[in-house]
Amino acid sequence: MTQASTQQRTPLYDRHVDAGAKLVAFAGWEMPVQYAGISEEHHAVRTAAGIFDVSHMGQIETRGPDAQAYLQHLLSNDLRKLAVGGAQYSVICRQDGGVLDDLFTYRLADAHFLTVTNASNHAKDLAWFKANTDGFDVDVIDCAANYAMLAVAGPRARAVVANLSDGLLPPRFHACERVIAGAPALVCGTGYTGEDGVELLISPDDARQVWDALLKAGVVPCGLGARDTLRLEVCFHLYGHDLSEERGPIEAGLGWCCHEETGFIGAEAVRAAREVQPEQQLVPFRLTGPGIARQGNPVIGGGIVTSGTLSPSLGVAIGMAYLPLALSEIGSEIEIDVRGKRRAAIVESKPLYRKDG
Repeated sequence: MTQASTQQRTPLYDRHVDAGAKLVAFAGWEMPVQYAGISEEHHAVRTAAGIFDVSHMGQIETRGPDAQAYLQHLLSNDLRKLAVGGAQYSVICRQDGGVLDDLFTYRLADAHFLTVTNASNHAKDLAWFKANTDGFDVDVIDCAANYAMLAVAGPRARAVVANLSDGLLPPRFHACERVIAGAPALVCGTGYTGEDGVELLISPDDARQVWDALLKAGVVPCGLGARDTLRLEVCFHLYGHDLSEERGPIEAGLGWCCHEETGFIGAEAVRAAREVQPEQQLVPFRLTGPGIARQGNPVIGGGIVTSGTLSPSLGVAIGMAYLPLALSEIGSEIEIDVRGKRRAAIVESKPLYRKDG
């Protein structure tokens, strides 16, 4: 038995096979890494519209009179600012401030929330959620099996989905219920590519018909390879690379989504880190010569690369790294040890890719 055959499969597995996708093991799932090719798929999202099967993501439902107070206890962002139909990004932390996951939460009703977790962290997150319900009148429900999830992104994405919808799509950072290609869906104005678009949470039984309708409308199927190059160009974090339990949100540059005054778990540690400033911080870089830096490559003088790739949009190698403060200023020249060879790079500002060039 191969490693791939022991992995979970999304409801669209047969569609990926039929399309000739290259399948890889990822976070316990057998997922498409590419179809026509990473560069082609990347440019399709930047110029038109692409679709990703992200059904490996997890979902946790929170209901009850204390749902808001309970989630405020767990999540770093300020839930009081989240209106019904709104979406909010946050992290969950250990008591010492280490990041357990980064996630999106949607407020579906006054006392009803849906939180989307990273695939690799879903079981851990669910256990954390359930372990911290004491004192709260709340129900925490694992509903990952109830959803398939599709991400449609690119300049044409909204127009294509709107043509298949029974109503207006929600704006950015909002969510609403619609019927898409004949299937009930929670349509979310969120994404992970730096392009506009929506994420569709639908019944697994409806996944094929929605996928087929979007492909028929000209949306290009894309794999995890393009998803990674797209997110890295705009400096979005990937858990297990740029975020971990050993790093806090301040050094990761996520202080903007942390409101210590709410008293979330780990708030005191985050406040302390904000006040003293961590020894390292996560910054983007581009190589100024040959080579591609990868996760784990050390930076000469201190620091380590967390993510790295060749940018299809920019035509150069890019990445992110935790660097000592002395090396982390924009414009700082650094050297990265890439398999024994020193590769020159320069610290850049976020995002690395901008539509205006």
